[in-house]
Amino acid sequence: MDLIESYQEELQLIRKPWTRVWVGIFVLLLLLLPWYAPEHITYIATIIFIYSIGVQGQNLLIGYTGQISFGQAAFLAIGAFTFGHIARVGIPWPIGLLSGGLAAGAFGLVVGFPSLRLKGPYLAIATLGFGIAVYQIFLNFEVLSGGRMGMIITKLSPLFGLPRITFNYYFNFLIALVFTLAMYNIISSYMGRAFIAIRDNDIAAEVIGVNLTRYKLLSFAISSFYTGIQGGLYGLFIGYLEPNMFTFMEAITLFVAVIIGGLASVEGSIMGAAFVILVPQVFSAYKEMVPVVYGVTILIVLIFEPFGLYGRWFKMRLYLRNWPFR
Repeated sequence: MDLIESYQEELQLIRKPWTRVWVGIFVLLLLLLPWYAPEHITYIATIIFIYSIGVQGQNLLIGYTGQISFGQAAFLAIGAFTFGHIARVGIPWPIGLLSGGLAAGAFGLVVGFPSLRLKGPYLAIATLGFGIAVYQIFLNFEVLSGGRMGMIITKLSPLFGLPRITFNYYFNFLIALVFTLAMYNIISSYMGRAFIAIRDNDIAAEVIGVNLTRYKLLSFAISSFYTGIQGGLYGLFIGYLEPNMFTFMEAITLFVAVIIGGLASVEGSIMGAAFVILVPQVFSAYKEMVPVVYGVTILIVLIFEPFGLYGRWFKMRLYLRNWPFR
């Protein structure tokens, strides 16, 4: 949304000097958080880091490419249980985590084929059917998921003498940071521009030379890879997996995070992830209110702030930048 004077300036991750200052302060506060915040706050922040990865993947598909998917819970499950099986045989966690992401990405590539023919609600229904089918398979085949008893995963052992919760916080913060920087690079590249062109007008994009088949499938694959990584990290953090963790409501949660955080925005993805994690914590005594809050907030966003939480944050920054002049 900022005024960009050159392509070279657009490729810069942080363009304004003052932006570098407050981003640096924010990162410093995140690094210090485990040392001055209660343990439950650190725990919640760790889950936000994990969810932000999956929400970024979902936003790449919906916000940047314009492909609606309600099958993200299936990719979460595939990534999580692939990681779980690999971890249980003693293979190091980096290989297991990468394998979980690649397995989810491979299934995402297959599920992406309907996007070549279907659009809008028809594509959403197709991906919804895939998500329900995968859930039923994991629920009924114990060899894949441990059935209703679930699957136990050995947690990471803390390093450097850090408490377990602090170590998990820094571990997931580092991985989330890497995937966030990767997402910034993806959307700034030719690939990201192709995704945006497909979203805005796929016929015009094809006319100017964008290969629709390649980039639609690539969008599904990258999005599913990110979601699979989220599933693996969540299993590693919790230490337990079972099919009911990946119901249709989990797909709705990711969708809500994208809409409320802000479409086509990496920062909005992180804000949306924080929203869907913090709301259940705030209403922990009234869990039945959580879907109501989600629904009302989506209505407010769609009516008054289509760009979501990031759009509101951007307008506040613009107002302060121009203050006292308007």
